[in-house]
Amino acid sequence: MKVDIGPVTRLEGHLSIHTTVEDNIITDARSVGEMFRGFEVILKGRDPLDAQQITQRICGVCPYAHAIASSYAQENAYNLKVPANGRIMHNLIQGANHLYDYLLQFYQLSALDFIDVTAILQYTGSEPDLVRLRDWVKAELASGKPFPAAPFLPRLSGKYLEDTDLNIGALKHYMESLEVQKKANKASAIFGGKFPHATTIFPGGCTQDPNIDHISSYQSLIRDVKEFIHQKYIPDILAVAAGFPEYWEIGQSKGGFLSFGLLPFGPESDSARLFAPGALLNGSISPVDFEAIKEDVKYSRYSSPSGLKVREGTLTPDPHKASAYSWVKAPRYKGQMVEVGPSARILVDYMQGNNPTIKKLVDKFAGLAGIGAANLNSVLGRHLCRAISAVVIADFVLAETERIDPSAPSMAVYDLPESGEGFGATEASRGALLHYIKVKDYKIDHYECVVPTTWNCSPKDDQDRPGALESALIGTRVETPEEQIESNRIVHSFDPCLACAVH
Repeated sequence: MKVDIGPVTRLEGHLSIHTTVEDNIITDARSVGEMFRGFEVILKGRDPLDAQQITQRICGVCPYAHAIASSYAQENAYNLKVPANGRIMHNLIQGANHLYDYLLQFYQLSALDFIDVTAILQYTGSEPDLVRLRDWVKAELASGKPFPAAPFLPRLSGKYLEDTDLNIGALKHYMESLEVQKKANKASAIFGGKFPHATTIFPGGCTQDPNIDHISSYQSLIRDVKEFIHQKYIPDILAVAAGFPEYWEIGQSKGGFLSFGLLPFGPESDSARLFAPGALLNGSISPVDFEAIKEDVKYSRYSSPSGLKVREGTLTPDPHKASAYSWVKAPRYKGQMVEVGPSARILVDYMQGNNPTIKKLVDKFAGLAGIGAANLNSVLGRHLCRAISAVVIADFVLAETERIDPSAPSMAVYDLPESGEGFGATEASRGALLHYIKVKDYKIDHYECVVPTTWNCSPKDDQDRPGALESALIGTRVETPEEQIESNRIVHSFDPCLACAVH
């Protein structure tokens, strides 16, 4: 039985999932990116200093990560020395953006997979947000519309949280999270100029000159975000985990893990980072080798050669290519499929013992849930790893604000070289992000991006091995093959961004 569950809603971009189901088990899955954009083509021949601005338009949710990765790549190409303030402000902008994105992903994009929205109809209290939500849902249901109360209803068939108080509390936090996300975005904009698409992130630092008002305003906003993380976000994730313990085993990808590391401690882009970089393959950690990344296109809608390294990448669209089923390429690391994202970021750091706080938090929550670190490769594992990341990042960016010196420079002064090339690697909230730039005659001669969702939502590679999301779906038992709430929960746990994947 073949079932197309796309377009999948509550994610960024256009993703369809084609499944084959036999005896209620998914025996095959195809992740289908359904559009083409071509940013590498757009960038060729342009001024290199356009890159960190243009690449932000790859995504309106995580634009700062693209600006940071592009800036790192250019700093390497130009051999720049970045002032400490510049790197700190990069961290403050990107860190606040991660906090916003984690809350968005859980509450607006995933929580409705588990929360029983109809519980709001039983609400008898006086909380204004909940009263408005209850009355609106009632009116929508009575209206006879074909899709009432979107995005809350209609919903897929399946089990939801049964405790009315937990459901109503989670819906309250859903509404509150929207205001908290605004605070995280305002914090990013203090040093980034605006959200989305920062104007101040630059190779060599930040064009914003910090002052005490900036610092105190940022601190106030992040403290509010941090309080919500501890008081609302983490308890809600634990409530979902308690109600759906089977999802510690569901949605496991069948490959390795890759993280490029996040938030450098020093001004150099290759400084030690708050989250350590590394490749976790067959239970062993090794340093990241960018030359070990190749992109297959056997099942991608491109006629350009397959298996090219990042610095060799080309882009020739071929919408009618036989056997191809996605506009997403299939990157592989040392020939292996890897998952990137929150679980990879935490597991890679945990296995190296890089950050004691991460190890402490993993062990703490694993103990509460009765799981081991290996269970972080799962639907619930990805949600928990985002929460752990949020705790660590909130503390770090608050500490970073204390290291700003308002009297010191924030931006390097330099002249563009005639030629050069460089890699820039960071972690977007969705995972490992790599930019490569080659400059020739003062213009961009070649640009290549390998983006988190390109890794996770890739089609099969040249050896017919499925991508991370595809492998996580295969073998899953679904109660209602026509709807597959289980598959939707798995897809949402990866937080796909198809606009990034088909950049």
